[in-house]
Amino acid sequence: MASHRSRILVTGGSGFVGRALVRLLIAHHDVLVLDALHFGRDRFSAAEREQFILVEGDIRDGPLVAGTMDAFAPEIILHLAATHFIPECERDPLTAVTVNLAGTVNLLRAAPSGCRFVLASSAAVYRPAESPHVEDRSALGPVDLYGLTKFQAEQYLAHFARGRDFAGIAARLFNVVGPGETNPHLLPEIVWQIRSGRRLLRLGNLWPKRDYIHVDDAASGLAALALAGNVPRGTSLAVNLGTSECHSVAEILDRMRAISGLHLEAIPDAARNRAVDRPFLAADIGRIGRRFGWRPRRTIDDSLHDLWNRPDFSPLLFERPLEPAGVT
Repeated sequence: MASHRSRILVTGGSGFVGRALVRLLIAHHDVLVLDALHFGRDRFSAAEREQFILVEGDIRDGPLVAGTMDAFAPEIILHLAATHFIPECERDPLTAVTVNLAGTVNLLRAAPSGCRFVLASSAAVYRPAESPHVEDRSALGPVDLYGLTKFQAEQYLAHFARGRDFAGIAARLFNVVGPGETNPHLLPEIVWQIRSGRRLLRLGNLWPKRDYIHVDDAASGLAALALAGNVPRGTSLAVNLGTSECHSVAEILDRMRAISGLHLEAIPDAARNRAVDRPFLAADIGRIGRRFGWRPRRTIDDSLHDLWNRPDFSPLLFERPLEPAGVT
């Protein structure tokens, strides 16, 4: 961590990645969390809650965002708040667009000149390909509404970074996994089905390969983007945040058999297949290593062990419709 104690505003700080990030930052920095608290009020311990400021509110509320920015005057903004779960984006596109775009614009237009603004973007901005994605060389072409909102949010980031003279970073997160999930993606669904007593697991496609990154590594990567490296004011930069390793759903199931010690089988469920499913999604992580000195520390087995042994799911997680596909 940087030795300077910075004022850091984190949107979505009570979410899956946000909570891990806030826990990492509060020992060394002054942190304000702006969150609508959709996933509950008890995501932090009482001792943790004493170490940061919490503003309950929606990023679509422009006056609230502007007032919070003016009062706190952040040096760093880490923007994680979003409608993230792809099936929910498809079911309610208006909410996805207003949160992911209008909410982002509210933050960008209120961001102080000279700050560093880190946008949690997504690997979903890339066009499907059969090799690891490289930030400046791989074609962009989202295939779902969520990816489209993140693609557009990156354009707004670049525009406002120039106009308001701050440094912008679009962190293209790959598939984040681990304890504390708030969305019913594939891996928490597998764990939930097993812990519910099922041994025949209803899953979608087993062949797609994904780059799974542990939530604590995702948090440390975002912290590195916020605190390390040099990004000139008035510019923006896209940075992949993944592991560069890829695993199919079938491989994940094999590893879960070994971790749980249980005999598990998959039952194909066509209702869980997406209309458009990428066969391969992996990150080239050369840029974040060279420019920010970061690399992942945890393996896929570490991620699955942690998810199995201490899932810590949001209480509301499986009250929502499950992932309709074989991938997150």
